[in-house]
Amino acid sequence: MRLIGYRLAKNLEKMVDFYSQFNPSSLSIKQFIDFGLKANEQKSYQFLKKELPVRLANIMKEIHLLPDNLLKMPSVNLVNNWYAQSFNEMIEFEVDDGCTEQTLNKFCKILVKIRNRHSDVVQTMAQGVLELKDSHEIDLHTENSIQYFLDRFYMSRIGIRMLINQHTLLFGDHINNNHHHQHIGCIDPYCDVISVVKDAYENARFLCDQYYLTSPELEICKSIDADDEPIKIVYVPSHLYHILFELFKNSMRATVEHHKTDILPPLHVTIVKGKEDVCVKVSDQGGGIPRSLSERMFHYMYSTAPQPSKSDAHTVPLAGYGYGLPISRLYARYLHGDLVLLSCDGFGTEAIIYLKALSNEANELLPIYNKMSTRFYKITDHTIDWRSTCNHTPISQQQFTQTQ
Repeated sequence: MRLIGYRLAKNLEKMVDFYSQFNPSSLSIKQFIDFGLKANEQKSYQFLKKELPVRLANIMKEIHLLPDNLLKMPSVNLVNNWYAQSFNEMIEFEVDDGCTEQTLNKFCKILVKIRNRHSDVVQTMAQGVLELKDSHEIDLHTENSIQYFLDRFYMSRIGIRMLINQHTLLFGDHINNNHHHQHIGCIDPYCDVISVVKDAYENARFLCDQYYLTSPELEICKSIDADDEPIKIVYVPSHLYHILFELFKNSMRATVEHHKTDILPPLHVTIVKGKEDVCVKVSDQGGGIPRSLSERMFHYMYSTAPQPSKSDAHTVPLAGYGYGLPISRLYARYLHGDLVLLSCDGFGTEAIIYLKALSNEANELLPIYNKMSTRFYKITDHTIDWRSTCNHTPISQQQFTQTQ
């Protein structure tokens, strides 16, 4: 039995080495839309059965570059096993050249299974970092390595989930029960930014009222384009909601705790569409943060909230981990946008979300594994180990676009 297990492990390692030689194929949101409008399950299957193992293998190789002490943490080991199991399930389809209805149904079910398996990856990896902090001294180099890795690891996860969600929403069993008829998979071609803003605000306000028994009001300063029409964008509403919900939670908490009165200054949101970007600015009067801490707000190992216990991990997602802002920035950057904090210490903070206005410029930004990655994350120029269609169109992506 041990010999069989050893052989399976060595075979898996060889397959990971093989697939990690290929770069992930970053797609633009326009390509997602164009393919979704002419949805072809067979073509999607042929693309994903090659692309998903590549994306999984790329990030699995980087997991193995983590400091040994972190790799030995139980939660990190659990995440590592999840990825190995998912990769193993995906490569089973690589040897299956058939495209029968039975194969397609099985493939879709496996994708749902993988998505469910990885649903707690963020919390579990965060718990692994906490386990390391509790048991070992962490020097600056190790902290920087973990920061660099987690940015890439969570960005990879966003890209993998995007592919899985598109396929399962377009071709899954629940397709007829989708209430968002205008959506193409998880993408809304006419995403009403102000509606997402209001939705995120109301849900954050509900939590704030529960905890503090009060909350600041919302004032939207501008939300129309040059033609006096509501600003709409081709985007993934759930991504924008995630970013805004996190910003509103932070702003409400800061405002209530800074003022400690029944009269709270409102949160101001400004929405503007320019030639290149749609900008959403969230402004509060929550006292701001010192300039020296501005960048620390995007560090995974920094949090102003109390750390959660293991029992809280599922009841209060991300509470106290300090992962809300850094992951929100990844969601913005995933399609070549950004999230920037500007703070006036003693007064308040402005957070600006940049979203690409043109769908053909909203390209996936994906980490790629290469020889530079093996230098224990010491390189200063990290631009060479990210994949973007702004610079190059991989062969597999060309094949994808030819299916339109």
